Amino acid sequence: MTEHSKHPDYPNESVLRRGSVQWMTVTALFMAMNVLLSMSIFSVPVPGGHLYFCDTVINTAAMLLDPLAAFMVGGIGSFLGDFFFYPAPMFVSLVTHGLQAFVVSLLSHRLMKRKPLAASAVAVLLGSLVMVAGYTLGRALVYATPETALIKLPFEVLQAVFGAALSILLVYPMRLGKAFRSAVRQIR
Repeated sequence: MTEHSKHPDYPNESVLRRGSVQWMTVTALFMAMNVLLSMSIFSVPVPGGHLYFCDTVINTAAMLLDPLAAFMVGGIGSFLGDFFFYPAPMFVSLVTHGLQAFVVSLLSHRLMKRKPLAASAVAVLLGSLVMVAGYTLGRALVYATPETALIKLPFEVLQAVFGAALSILLVYPMRLGKAFRSAVRQIR
């Protein structure tokens, strides 16, 4: 644990020790939530596919966890969700959501230490750009056509914006980040 993680002004610092039972459990829980939200039953049909809500889980986990755990939640969780429910984009999801989560986690924990909300806002914005670009390129090059990618682009942007906004609301105004840190400290 770093010196910052003990101080309340640095709420974005990871409070779980990598490799600990708690770290593995929380990472697996977020991965399971990501897999669950990969089901079509929890999505909105749109032209060219579905609008999924997994970005909320990915961004939230990334703000709370370290970059490795975030990559596992975003990349491996999305890969497994696609593997079980719609395998065509599973490798695109692994790379895109994994990189998205890694970027969000890294920036949330390293940028503007005294302004965690601002750091997280910048982080989820950049993570959203990674997600939109990754899926647009993936859709155009790997499992669809450039035309399909363009049709789906506005919905990718909507998914990214919705996930970014809801995750920021959960972690800060709704105090999920504070509750998470408190719960982790109590089980130590």
